[in-house]
Amino acid sequence: MRRPRRRGPGPPLVWGLTGGIGMGKSTVARAFRRFHVPVFDADAAVHALQGPGGRAVKPIAEAFPGSVVDGRVDREALRRAVMGKPDAIRRLEAIVHPLVRAEEARFLAAARRRGERLAVLDVPLLFESGRADRCDAVIVVSAPAAVQRARVVGRKGMTPERFAFILSRQMPDAEKRRRATHVIRTGLSRFASQAAVRRLLKGVFG
Repeated sequence: MRRPRRRGPGPPLVWGLTGGIGMGKSTVARAFRRFHVPVFDADAAVHALQGPGGRAVKPIAEAFPGSVVDGRVDREALRRAVMGKPDAIRRLEAIVHPLVRAEEARFLAAARRRGERLAVLDVPLLFESGRADRCDAVIVVSAPAAVQRARVVGRKGMTPERFAFILSRQMPDAEKRRRATHVIRTGLSRFASQAAVRRLLKGVFG
């Protein structure tokens, strides 16, 4: 598929891409990139903001003493500091979310300058953070609960308690699917996911 572009300046279409942990969202995001659609990765933005020189390091160090080591956020220490503590989670979100939104705005501005016709925002908490309304369409990636659990529990460092904590912060899959513009179901193969993305893009670009 040829790279979709505009002939002149103008805002690109913005599609939100979301789904719960272990649903296969990363696979779908890679499929969009294979078709030369720019994808903003919110998780990657958070990692950069919390890494050496990242703009979130200093405010997190001040808000959560002991969570920064050698100039970077120790994600495990930070996780321990906020897990099961709603007030601490809200403090952390008040630091991180505005910085991520600023990175997202820069990404969209760059896409506009390049004349892109479509840009995808890969945001795990798209609905939960109230950002879905800013998208022209929302794609939810979904898989059966048994498939989701099997994918997640095999990850390094994952525990049943951490998995339960993550799920508690995410909107239920059924509600996400209800709110979606499109649903991509994973669990068959990455080729099926790629075919689903191709069909969506053909509906826009022909």
